[in-house]
Amino acid sequence: MAENREEILANFQGITAIEDVAEAIYHLEEANWDLLAAINRVMPQDGNSSAANDNDTHDVEMIDDDISVITPKTHPPDREDTNQASTSMNVNSNVAPIPFVELQVHCNNKIHEVKMSGNATVADLKKELEKKCGVPVCRQQLSGLGGSRATSNATLVSLNLPPNAVLRLKAAETLMADDEVAERLTTTYVLHVNVEDKEYTLKYPGTKTVQEVKNDIYSLTDIPVRHQSWTGWPAVPGLDETVLAMAGLQLPQHELSVRRAPKKDYKRIIVESSDSENSSVEEVEDTTEGYTGEDDMFVDLVQTERLQPLMSDSVQDEALGCIEFAQRFRARYGPNTPQFFEGTLQDAIQESCLKPAKERKLLGVYLHHEQSVLSNVFCAQLLGCEAVLQTLAANFIVYGWDLTHPDNNNMLLSSVTNALGPIASMTIRNLPLDRMPALVIIMRVRSITEIYSVINGNVGVSELLGGLVEALERFSSAREDEARLERERDARQRVKREQDEAYQRSLEADRAKEEVKKKQEEERNQELERAESERQMEEAKKEALLDFLASKGYPQQSFKVISSWPRRDLTLESPSSTLKALKLYPQETIMLEER
Repeated sequence: MAENREEILANFQGITAIEDVAEAIYHLEEANWDLLAAINRVMPQDGNSSAANDNDTHDVEMIDDDISVITPKTHPPDREDTNQASTSMNVNSNVAPIPFVELQVHCNNKIHEVKMSGNATVADLKKELEKKCGVPVCRQQLSGLGGSRATSNATLVSLNLPPNAVLRLKAAETLMADDEVAERLTTTYVLHVNVEDKEYTLKYPGTKTVQEVKNDIYSLTDIPVRHQSWTGWPAVPGLDETVLAMAGLQLPQHELSVRRAPKKDYKRIIVESSDSENSSVEEVEDTTEGYTGEDDMFVDLVQTERLQPLMSDSVQDEALGCIEFAQRFRARYGPNTPQFFEGTLQDAIQESCLKPAKERKLLGVYLHHEQSVLSNVFCAQLLGCEAVLQTLAANFIVYGWDLTHPDNNNMLLSSVTNALGPIASMTIRNLPLDRMPALVIIMRVRSITEIYSVINGNVGVSELLGGLVEALERFSSAREDEARLERERDARQRVKREQDEAYQRSLEADRAKEEVKKKQEEERNQELERAESERQMEEAKKEALLDFLASKGYPQQSFKVISSWPRRDLTLESPSSTLKALKLYPQETIMLEER
């Protein structure tokens, strides 16, 4: 989430041209880190924007390409400077009377009630406190007055204090002259803060409190203030409420480091009471060390068996990882859970989105994260709701994955990039941890498979059902249109197929006719050839027979040609006699005799 907030901060500064990181963080915090809301807050749609910041200068410094906090030399729109506040008060005085500000000041275990005009400045308040509490202005350290907004010239009404606001006043240990106090309050303090493997250069005015610095670190690193473990702050009583000018920081820069504090184990006390006389107290476990009020509230933190993660670290096979996720999810949350798809993301898309339109379903990708406080409630109560289960079973293919381990996170992002493209992968990568788990709804519309919506884990059952029903209505409408188009396309293809089949049958019939015609032509040619051959044989002369026998080595001078019946020497016949006249046609046996 820290990377996500850094990206939001960079986008906000790029759009609004606000170089002051402290001011940008202020606007984003006011908008709950909603980029669009923060932009609308700074740049209203009517085009009226303050030009007062155009002439302001900013002190910017970057270290290792990390985001640096810049000295806020201008204030956000709701932080009016002295001249603007005074002018506004003078204009409004004609409309309504200036309200009085009532304060309760705690000093030296006493409560002093102070009532002053809203036009009074912080300097006037300090003078009044010097009279009531006896603490010189130069040694006064006030907390609860508005932090960096409470400059000496700021009016009390501009601080937007609640009715009967409670302030705490304490005296500084060392006495400083007014000039020295003013110099320290206007000094820019440079803080080099090491956070794990990153380094931030933060620049603040002397009026900034330590608590505000810690809040800014939370905005940049996602480490809550109560979990921050600091080294480098001077030992000052009431450090969090102390302004930097009075904290004793080193100049020109001060080195600090912060890390996430380790978790603490506490003891549970079991009270067994059957009646007032036999009640007993048993200490089960006591590993408490240095419990402070800043630690989280707890009811029962006895060490129990650690829950088995829903997915092993560094899964190598996506399909096996999905099978393991489905089994462990069912083992942890019981049978009333969705039926998770056991296969790769590409297989799930093929099974849900790439089927014919009438068989198509929505794809719900459930993304789990063990470090999110919303995971157990979302899985047990929302995904276990009967209405949600019926909706998912009837209309969805549900694919589950655990993003807790970085390697598993990278594997899913790679699969999403390959299946849906880089935009879908970026959408999943930018999901904030504090809104996990998430249900990503994917549908195929107009031959495009893409992410339709993301339902975050910070919703109730009604919002979850509403999101599912909305996606289902959109999907059903698109599916009906695509089914109608498919039916029309199938009808056209069927007509074309029938036409092709008729054409093929026509071609085959023509081919068969051609074959018959060709065969008949061949038979007719053979008949003509046979008749021609018979005619030639019938008209052939005796000389042709004698020439044939001579070519075979039986010349007429050496051999006689004798017919079988009646016996006669054919060589003695007339040379012009035909084979038919000699009765050798159409067939006859002859003999050769040597002379």
